[in-house]
Amino acid sequence: MQASLISIRTAAGSRQRGWLQVWGHVIPVALGRGGILANKREGDGGTPRGTFRPLRLWWRADRHPRPRTFLPVRLIDRNDAWCEDPRDRHYNQPVKLGGGQPGDRLARNDHLYDFIIEIDHNTYPRIAGRGSAVFLHLARPNFGPTAGCVAMTRPAILRLLQRIGPRTRIVIA
Repeated sequence: MQASLISIRTAAGSRQRGWLQVWGHVIPVALGRGGILANKREGDGGTPRGTFRPLRLWWRADRHPRPRTFLPVRLIDRNDAWCEDPRDRHYNQPVKLGGGQPGDRLARNDHLYDFIIEIDHNTYPRIAGRGSAVFLHLARPNFGPTAGCVAMTRPAILRLLQRIGPRTRIVIA
């Protein structure tokens, strides 16, 4: 059964840490270095405040078995990236890149993007400069801040994936 609501809030005493709540479970998360911001801008390090929907799971099949989820699933290959250039017509969209081209590569050497839950932040309509590549993904070992995403442990994201689907609302407040 899919969760209808996920709530993400800042933890007391740290704008770069937070709590994700779903079905009575509370999961620690890392937030953007700028904390949760109502007026998200490209490069500000803020996690956007608002209500969002998960669109799909991006997944590294070369590192992990396919997780159980209600979301559509897309494999990450070495050329997958995300356009973060507000001047580009593909801004805040997935793109394919050859070697040496700029962009937020999804096939990273670390494990942060082994599982990426794409959300509908700044998608309909896309507004240049209002933020791109805002995902739910894996956290650094020390729960260091993200560039604007919400990050959690591998066991937490795998449990979350079993409970969310396209109709789930993600409220970041």
